[in-house]
Amino acid sequence: MPFFLLFLLWLLSPPLHAEEKDLVWRFENTPQELSSDRTIEFWAYQNQNSNENYTDIMKLRYYNPFNLGSWQGRLRLDTSMVATNANSGTNNIGQFSAGNTMLTVWGQDKEYLPNFNATVGARLVFPFGNNGQWAIGPQIRWLFKPREGADTLVTDFSPSLRYMYGFNTKNNSFQINPNQPTLQRNLQIYPTLGIEISPTTQLRIWDENGIIFNSAGGSWFMPIDAMIIHKLTNKFSFAIGVSKQVIDTYQQYNWSLYGKISYNF
Repeated sequence: MPFFLLFLLWLLSPPLHAEEKDLVWRFENTPQELSSDRTIEFWAYQNQNSNENYTDIMKLRYYNPFNLGSWQGRLRLDTSMVATNANSGTNNIGQFSAGNTMLTVWGQDKEYLPNFNATVGARLVFPFGNNGQWAIGPQIRWLFKPREGADTLVTDFSPSLRYMYGFNTKNNSFQINPNQPTLQRNLQIYPTLGIEISPTTQLRIWDENGIIFNSAGGSWFMPIDAMIIHKLTNKFSFAIGVSKQVIDTYQQYNWSLYGKISYNF
């Protein structure tokens, strides 16, 4: 997978000019750029699952900056409402109920790790709705940007890794909730790539939906995921995206359509 991504970056970069011969590579790992803005986003998804069943998801996502001593970071809170079979074409009209709620924190230490050009953090999933389990996992993210003078359409290559570990609490045992899914043991891979279409429009690949490796069963879920983000003003933007599975030995969904409205303040 890393070789494929490097090859893609090379394809999107025009040949070096004579004055650029000294550039060993067009991209460099740069210090993380953590926004100080607060952001609220409204997301809507429609996922087609197996057997032509659909899942509709409405999600509220909030970003907030924070500083703790020499630690600079960001906090993200996701909460959602989920309806199954809402658009399946049958008489079974889905009703929205509480979905997953997630808390994600990440950042970097400017004093003790000044040259560590990556952010580290963790995610905690709360067992609301039908999830039936807690899950927690560490994460790490890098940021590669074009070197000065490099002629490329790529705005950034920002891969991230997260390992989610699901576990039960006493009140969420299989005896009480027999329909809960198998406990998570998932490596989540996001080989995120940004491509500039215009000064206000960008294509993001593997940004919202990434690759999942189920370490418990040795199976994979790999989608092709692409999202177009258009900036209306300095505060407002919107996005539309689509994700289609190509490898689903670890089944998640067949395809997904989604969009968002974002406001910075």
